[in-house]
Amino acid sequence: MGEGDEGELLALYWTVAGPADVHVGREWSTFEWRDRCTEAQRVGFKGLGLWHADIEHQLETRTLAEMKQIFDDAGLTYLEVEFLADFFVPEGEPARAESDARRRLLFDTAAAFDAHHIKVGNIPGTPCELDRLIESFAQLCEEAADHTAAKVVYEFMPFDVNVDTLDAAIELVTGAGAGNGGLAIDTWHCAKIGIPPADLRQIPPQYFTWVELSDGQRQNMPDLVDETVNHRRLPGEGEFDIPGYVEVCREVGYQGPWGVEVLSEGLRSLPIEEEFQRAYETTAAQLRAGVA
Repeated sequence: MGEGDEGELLALYWTVAGPADVHVGREWSTFEWRDRCTEAQRVGFKGLGLWHADIEHQLETRTLAEMKQIFDDAGLTYLEVEFLADFFVPEGEPARAESDARRRLLFDTAAAFDAHHIKVGNIPGTPCELDRLIESFAQLCEEAADHTAAKVVYEFMPFDVNVDTLDAAIELVTGAGAGNGGLAIDTWHCAKIGIPPADLRQIPPQYFTWVELSDGQRQNMPDLVDETVNHRRLPGEGEFDIPGYVEVCREVGYQGPWGVEVLSEGLRSLPIEEEFQRAYETTAAQLRAGVA
């Protein structure tokens, strides 16, 4: 698959980070950035994702400009920058101070790379009234626009105690009304929340900003957190209707690149070459299956 009707693919951070400890330990990748860029280009990906801890680790030995040069030398185009949480926490609280420092890092990275988007949300599950969240998201988008042309995408998910339904997600982005704001639609989270492909037609097209593909089993494992970070499956290797999601996304006019977001303990244990190859080939096949 190339750049035809099927679409362009990004290998997102946790899909190809190798043996990292998701959210509980060392989050930076032991796979060298240059090697990740080289492998992405070799198998056909058009871009990569960067997680904040990996950016911080790389900045100990190189600059953002040097990171971008390596990315450009590999012929890559798209970058996802993640993840910002707690941007809605009241100022003065420690979580907000940490979030603000990370906000500056992500803005700087997005600007240096001319990134496709910055991903935000509520992985920690911090409570917040929806009205306050809408206001905070609007402010975040406004500030981001002063630094970068990257979109700011909110990823709704089962762990988000504020935005764990499609209706709430739509209310968030329409309430904020930001021209550079939108939703990150992850097929894993959609399936686990219980959002079938057809329901995505409810999202106003201008907020249909970013799509990530991930497969899994319909029945929840006893520990949903463990399932989410260790047991997702590559597109086409689980029970979700990946071609159905792809078809609806295209139907509503989504023309952007597609992310491969598979958090899998088994995938992270593979050699870098196999990790990239499998992620690309399985997802490319599902995009082809979703072509009408």
